[in-house]
Amino acid sequence: MQIISVKYLIALTLWVFTVFVWTLLLLSFSGTSNKNKWLWSGGGQVTELCWIQDQPEKRPNEDYGLFDNKKWRDAHADHINPVFCYSTVVVEEEKTWEEALEYCREHHDDLASVASETEMLLIQKELNKYHTTKHVWIGLRFLSKDWIWVDGQEMDYEAWDEGGKPLCPQAKMKCAALQKTGGRLSSWRAHDCEKRLSFICY
Repeated sequence: MQIISVKYLIALTLWVFTVFVWTLLLLSFSGTSNKNKWLWSGGGQVTELCWIQDQPEKRPNEDYGLFDNKKWRDAHADHINPVFCYSTVVVEEEKTWEEALEYCREHHDDLASVASETEMLLIQKELNKYHTTKHVWIGLRFLSKDWIWVDGQEMDYEAWDEGGKPLCPQAKMKCAALQKTGGRLSSWRAHDCEKRLSFICY
């Protein structure tokens, strides 16, 4: 069974499903020399662990992770489970943040949120296929005295540039854009919401 790279698998299925659901977690990831190291399917390091007690069991060929009642367990790749699929949509056309939000909600679901390092890496790989502006709009906006994802995603992962998170941004600087890096981890920063940039939907 092919493991599908998905966004929100943790964010959504963690609370929605109580059955076994595939995660992005892999033990034997193609190209790694350390077969005892758990990685996300996009190649990112696992920075937080959420295993059920006595898991992983390290049985032969149980090289994949899945959700079991809000926690992780290891499993064989042939184990049949539901998945929640997601794909990013890179839009090269340049729009203001509000126009980008409207476009994404009309043609797709929303402006993209970035909930983990793995999602950041996957988005950067996708951006590398397109001719976009150096920075691209994401669904991060300063509202009600804090930065929030407009799709309702929790702010569990942050990747602000060296200037850090603006606690009180100027009136026009309340929209965030992600830096295009060509595949590496990136950062985001506050931008003028009226600036015209490419953007990412999902």
